[in-house]
Amino acid sequence: MNICMVGTGYVGLVTGTCFAEKGNRVCCVDIDRDIIDSLKSGIVPLYEPGLSEMVRRNSLRGALSFTCDIAEGLRDADICFIAVGTPSSEGGGTDLKYVYNVADDIASCLDHDCVAVVKSTVPVGTCMEVLDRINSGLVGRGLSDIRVEIVSNPEFLKEGSAIEDFFNPDRVIIGTASERPRSAMLGLYSPFIESEKIIFMDVASSEITKYACNAMLAVRVSFINEIALLCDIAGADVLNVKAGMSLDTRIGGHFMNAGCGYGGSCFPKDIQALDLTGRAMGIEMKMAAATSLVNERQKKILGGMIVERFGKNLKGFSIAVLGLAFKPNTDDMRYAPSVSLINTLVRCGADVTAVDPAAKSGAVKILPRCVKYADTAQAAIRGADAAVLVTEWAEFLKLDWSECGRLMKRRILFDGRNVYSPSYLRSLGFEYYCIGRGCVVGGEI
Repeated sequence: MNICMVGTGYVGLVTGTCFAEKGNRVCCVDIDRDIIDSLKSGIVPLYEPGLSEMVRRNSLRGALSFTCDIAEGLRDADICFIAVGTPSSEGGGTDLKYVYNVADDIASCLDHDCVAVVKSTVPVGTCMEVLDRINSGLVGRGLSDIRVEIVSNPEFLKEGSAIEDFFNPDRVIIGTASERPRSAMLGLYSPFIESEKIIFMDVASSEITKYACNAMLAVRVSFINEIALLCDIAGADVLNVKAGMSLDTRIGGHFMNAGCGYGGSCFPKDIQALDLTGRAMGIEMKMAAATSLVNERQKKILGGMIVERFGKNLKGFSIAVLGLAFKPNTDDMRYAPSVSLINTLVRCGADVTAVDPAAKSGAVKILPRCVKYADTAQAAIRGADAAVLVTEWAEFLKLDWSECGRLMKRRILFDGRNVYSPSYLRSLGFEYYCIGRGCVVGGEI
């Protein structure tokens, strides 16, 4: 098929490239000329394992192209995906201006029948507004005979494993009201997934499904984090509790790892949007609101633990922060727990050195200027009074802490992801603090 993919951010670029890999002709459109020029040169402006190679391969064989001109992207397109950002507005809702701008742009230059697919995460009712704007623009141009049909197709890719997720999805959600787009979407996704796992529903249900899925996963994370606080006070071990829960087939173990809170582009924003959508419709979304509150508290845990150990005046203390991105295998700093921690440490006067395999370029834009950056974990912890693991990158899990201990001023480790062995580290002479395994958690500051 001929596909126009509007938006070359995380969702749009991954989706467009994967479609091209399976033989479709994809033209990616973005208003940012610097991004388009970079992509034309084979430079991918975001970090996702395997994506750069796939972009270059499909560009070279002519299956993937890039432009700033949406009219060029729409030329001969069977399907137009809208995959632009939907950031939070000042009031905490979803800012839909980029989605609606694309709808208006489509209306201004489309000259043939087309299926418009909203891939962006949007509140219920948005897709029909997009369709209304496109049809209104076409009528204004005297082209009311052009048939545009709308589809909601939310994405469920996990940053760090997005390509694997796209090629092996556990389900595809498609919201549509008619047969033509249903047939087109079925043909598009059939190379990736069995037809019985392609779930068709009405547009509104599809829009809500995206938010409901992310909300449920966020609830699980916040729930186990709240249990971890109880475990610390009671002298219990949250890993034992998780093991006891996970073998219950009704519960399972996914998204049940206690730690220093979730971040990223989806959970924080989508939980807030779901809460506000419910309020706008007269429903108080108490679970969504509570989930956000628990997560914000959890992000302050590591800072509180460090302050409890050293005191509120950290001037003269050197702290090494291992990991900046909100999760491994991505450079995404949005709502990352490391930001809350580092701001606390700097506010208390600490000398902070951070290391992350991919997120430095994004981190320097949002973290205090006094933060130093190292190229390796060993360089970050040299002479440090304490090290703090925030993001569980594979290379941090393989560290030789016997060697690291010799590099540090003091052997003190705060493990924000519960990935290390307490008995092993203590055998090396470390003070080891983790979350939900019996250590005393510091208060909020």
